[in-house]
Amino acid sequence: MIIRQGIAADYPLLLDIWLRAVRATHHFLQPCDIDALLPQLRDAYFPAVELWVAVDTNDLPLGFIGFNENHVEMLFVDPDRHGQGIGRALLDFGRQSRSTISVDVNEQNPQAVGFYQHYGFAQTGRSPLDGEGRPFPLLHMCLPAGA
Repeated sequence: MIIRQGIAADYPLLLDIWLRAVRATHHFLQPCDIDALLPQLRDAYFPAVELWVAVDTNDLPLGFIGFNENHVEMLFVDPDRHGQGIGRALLDFGRQSRSTISVDVNEQNPQAVGFYQHYGFAQTGRSPLDGEGRPFPLLHMCLPAGA
């Protein structure tokens, strides 16, 4: 597995990974919520983050992470590849250039909450609404320096 910077040409495959991962893990979202998020991800969120992509030896994306400075804005792995260390590798890669890392996780996504807790993140707060003001509570988590 190689981790390289994401480019606009990656967006279609990354959107496919995102869509399949969200459908597999974000059971609290309605199809209309997912449909509304897809163009926002492509047109606004991808270009706004420092995007890194984990790829196989054929340069096919396996997962991706997007940072805004020290904050993980997005981390998604192909659901067929969950549990194979790709998410951990992406976080490890990000930690090489950051002393601390924070993330907001949907409380209603126990797989993601468990993943971050297992990695060493600690909950630092909770918001009853997501960043768009919808009733999807967020857990604010931080990876302590040196963890």
